Amino acid sequence: MRVRRFRWKRFGPAALGGFALMFVVAIVASPLYADGKRIWYQLRPVDYARVAPEYEVPMRPLQKRPNIVWIYGESLERTYLDEKVFPGLMPNIRRLAGEGLDFRNIASNEGSGWTIAGLVSSMCGVPLTASPGDENSMDRMGRFLPEAQCLGDYLKQQGYRNEFVGGANASFAGKGQFLVSHGFDVVRDVGYFREKGVDETHFSAWGVHDDVLLEDAWESFQTLSRAGQPFMLTTLTMDTHHPAGHLPVACRGERYESEYGNIGMLNAIKCSDRLVSELVDRIRNSRYGRNTLIVIASDHLAMPNDLTSILVKQKRENLLLFLGDRIAPQQVTARAGSTLDSGATLLQLMEPNARNLGFGRSLLASDAAPSASAAAVRDHGKEYPRYLAFARTLWTGGSTRMLKVDGNGQVVVGVQQVKPPVLLEYDRKWDLKAVYLENTSRKFDNANPKNTFAYVDRCTAFEDGSADGDWCALLVNRKNGVKLYRDAQLKQGIAVDAPLDGQLDGPRPRVRQPIMLTREGRKAEPGQYVLEMYAKRLPARSFWVEAVSSKRNVVLAQQWVQPDAQGRIRMPVGVDHEVDDLEIRAWLDYTEDMSVDDVALALVPTKPVTDRS
Repeated sequence: MRVRRFRWKRFGPAALGGFALMFVVAIVASPLYADGKRIWYQLRPVDYARVAPEYEVPMRPLQKRPNIVWIYGESLERTYLDEKVFPGLMPNIRRLAGEGLDFRNIASNEGSGWTIAGLVSSMCGVPLTASPGDENSMDRMGRFLPEAQCLGDYLKQQGYRNEFVGGANASFAGKGQFLVSHGFDVVRDVGYFREKGVDETHFSAWGVHDDVLLEDAWESFQTLSRAGQPFMLTTLTMDTHHPAGHLPVACRGERYESEYGNIGMLNAIKCSDRLVSELVDRIRNSRYGRNTLIVIASDHLAMPNDLTSILVKQKRENLLLFLGDRIAPQQVTARAGSTLDSGATLLQLMEPNARNLGFGRSLLASDAAPSASAAAVRDHGKEYPRYLAFARTLWTGGSTRMLKVDGNGQVVVGVQQVKPPVLLEYDRKWDLKAVYLENTSRKFDNANPKNTFAYVDRCTAFEDGSADGDWCALLVNRKNGVKLYRDAQLKQGIAVDAPLDGQLDGPRPRVRQPIMLTREGRKAEPGQYVLEMYAKRLPARSFWVEAVSSKRNVVLAQQWVQPDAQGRIRMPVGVDHEVDDLEIRAWLDYTEDMSVDDVALALVPTKPVTDRS
């Protein structure tokens, strides 16, 4: 059989031009092109000066000061109200939506898609800028958005008392720190319910269940109302948390019959619909209801859960309802709205001329003022990174090119204090682009060579010969110049944009990170010991091993280790005073791993010492 070869010369210039045009059109029409363009806009250096004037802090005194109850439903997006997809799933909140202001088309833009970010975006009108993978590590920051002015700050200035009650641990993701530093007088979390002696059946792995939580919110509402001072009471449910949801005792028999089968998340949503609406109805029917403005909102769109395969086929939108004695029922479809606009909308309901909060704009305003929400969807989000860049300055202030370590071992950058290890990324204009708090050694190894990085950690992370607890900063500029600054220099302060005199020779160092080898702390009396352990899995190179205590902040002993052929490790450990939480950790490259046999790990006493404490 004769095979005819494909010959380009059979086609003229017009045909070739047509092929080229079709190829370009196919690329531009592809979702990959749109995603690539969006990512490029987000990664390029940006100047936020153009949008800085759009950041507005409310100053106007409130003429009327109604009480506010803000109920955040964990992942309780409005998509679940779609009767065609989930018939009869949320009849009670659907009823409430018909009795108040029901906003449609409310998105979760970048920087607002998880719980702490949803709280910040709605109450501060700014996206929560975080590095990928670090979204819930904000508790490592000494101050939570110190340069921002949020709804709680403003209401406190207007004479309000602000209280929060949530079922989870408030320290997670820095939630409690955010609330306390932005106008909240009281923050109650899972610890509060345990101190009250709530039975263990009312707790899940995340915290206290919603039936107990919302009953406490009702009691708090009554107490605050009787006191007479205007207040904002905020609560955050938990039982609709991904992936499968939870059922509290009050809903143990709750079932949602559907074509999708017996799915736990659907049962949890049905339960939440009942419990939230019961609280709202109790408030509205109470003698204090006429002076109370109620907000029901999802903190963010649902994370991947047991219903994801159904949700991805729908138009996703957040829940945002306002109910009050003077609020007429109305459904409002926002042209370009997001959770950034929730707080500003609340302000206009309280004071008609107060329409802006941070970058948030009231969804009731008739004028089309510049909006971060609109920028997020316009032209592939080309301008939205400017808002992210400005929001980043609210963490550190504008001057971030000087680094130092204070007497408490905190990295000081601008007005912020950060607990190391921390990796700081600066763009080509020397503006702080990102603060990485987790998986820092991996992110450093994969860093963009066009930017400058400052990595602050114990000197052990950078050097083979370091056997002290001093801090070091490894600075790598975009010309691949590398310099290691030591503790004394860091305490004086270093300029990241200064010339790197005395650079290190050779390739960029591989940075180690600490890996805990023991599963729990052990008790040790004062004395001299030999630590003996057997490594079941070993890194290829020698490494540091440390004995640590006091929540891993105090190094009791440190040794450069090369295990023998059987994986045995022996090192001396001196304990000056009784230790309850002695643990063992190794400093390894992120590509390496190590595990020890807990059964074979032993602290063998060699000599007792006098307790010098």
